[in-house]
Amino acid sequence: MKPLTDSLLSVVVPLYNEEENVVLLTSKIHEALAGYTYQIVYVDDFSRDNTKKVVNAMADPLVHLVALKKNYGQSLALAAGIDYAEGEYIITMDGDLQNDPADIPQMLSHVMEGPYDVVTGIRQKRQDSLVKKIPSKIANFLVRRVTKLDIKDNGCALKVFTRDIAKDLNLYGEMHRFITLLAHLEGAQIKQVPVKHHARHAGVSKYGLERVFKVVADMMLLLFIRKYFQRPIHLFGIFGVLLIILGVLVNFYLLIIKLGFNEDIGTRPLLIFGMMFILAGIQLFTIGIVMELLIRTYYESQKKRPYRVKNVSVGGDVS
Repeated sequence: MKPLTDSLLSVVVPLYNEEENVVLLTSKIHEALAGYTYQIVYVDDFSRDNTKKVVNAMADPLVHLVALKKNYGQSLALAAGIDYAEGEYIITMDGDLQNDPADIPQMLSHVMEGPYDVVTGIRQKRQDSLVKKIPSKIANFLVRRVTKLDIKDNGCALKVFTRDIAKDLNLYGEMHRFITLLAHLEGAQIKQVPVKHHARHAGVSKYGLERVFKVVADMMLLLFIRKYFQRPIHLFGIFGVLLIILGVLVNFYLLIIKLGFNEDIGTRPLLIFGMMFILAGIQLFTIGIVMELLIRTYYESQKKRPYRVKNVSVGGDVS
């Protein structure tokens, strides 16, 4: 495919114990991006093998190596690579050769021609074991149901971003699994395209069934960010008020029993529950107020606005 622009591309690839894959991967990226202006940004996430030595031994002027001081995990390795990347378009992919660099040009065309800000792959005929496929299917189903964002394959690492979207992702923890959702929250227009998928060339997979539990925990956090990040009092305040009302009703019921029927309520567990509901409600409401203040500090101290403007038109001319 003929390149559509001379803009610099950055291919960001986190590496962890991929010494047997990195040379072939580099060759395939060069082959796929022939004619483009690009850089390859490898991020070595404190590999325990000779990955870093192999990358440096290539002495390739297009290859940049960002070596981390310890193993931070894929999300922060990806974040380090994106922060370092200089390209107008940023491509992310895995270092195990399961993603095919040959898919990059056709994905790039959708972003370069617009109107899309992110193009993400849908892996066709996945060459993975059931240990990886089952957690992935569960995670994709949960994400679609909870977030209402119809992304068919959240686990595909092969993605193309515009620079402004990629730089604003703020990856941390294990959020690389939700990178498309994070881009969506930043206002990105997203397109999904089918891509090839290969069996791992060498090395061993770093994923297992425990990933499902991490996905659920991260998804709960993202759900909070998506719905209540700018108005946490609406979540904590509502639950707090409901608990306070419930506690008051329970204690009012006990008061009627005590005064109206002269029954002993001091040993009733319901009295303890009534007091706990009131105290828990007050705590939740207080948390909501504190978080409201934190959110205001977050935006105002950094001079950020809780919205993003795509463009402005004057007399029909878009700027």
